[in-house]
Amino acid sequence: MCMKVIIMEKGKLQFLLRNIVKSVILLGVFLTAFILGRRFINSDYLTVLDPLLDNNLIMLSLFFISEIIVGIIPPELFVMWALQFNQLSIFVAVVTLLASISYCSGLIGFAIGLFLNRSLYFRYMKARFLKKLDRQLDKFGLYLILVAALTPLPFSGVCMLVGSVRYPFRKFAIIALTRFLRFALYALVFWEANISF
Repeated sequence: MCMKVIIMEKGKLQFLLRNIVKSVILLGVFLTAFILGRRFINSDYLTVLDPLLDNNLIMLSLFFISEIIVGIIPPELFVMWALQFNQLSIFVAVVTLLASISYCSGLIGFAIGLFLNRSLYFRYMKARFLKKLDRQLDKFGLYLILVAALTPLPFSGVCMLVGSVRYPFRKFAIIALTRFLRFALYALVFWEANISF
């Protein structure tokens, strides 16, 4: 029995580490694209996006919608958008707001999963997009929530799935707070890259 528990814990740790490595690689890709973009892309080409990028309400709304709909747009892009606020205190406030929106979107995703788990639409979404996550939830439990909060796994999708199996809300809400850690780490990396390059 003890050996079985050790093997299960080892598998969970490997799952966590494997996804953290994927997250670091993705961060490296975004950081490289950010640095190369700043160096080689003429900012005049991006002026066409100014009406969108300069409207904070539109950008925050777009982020909220993206986070609710299984993270269509990577949050890293919004952290990069927040760099337009060149003052560190404002940048930190905006990234904290983004993290709060993402966390609240996860709570909403949990509620959606909780209340709509019997609907035909949700069963379709679960079968179509969340099937792999469903298997991972059975195998890894709270580690899946932790990994989704910290890595590129679709956070809202995992939250819906967790809600659909009626995972204890209080436990979920506490573990999901690690979402703030992801935003803090990404903000630190992009801020340093922004002032260095």
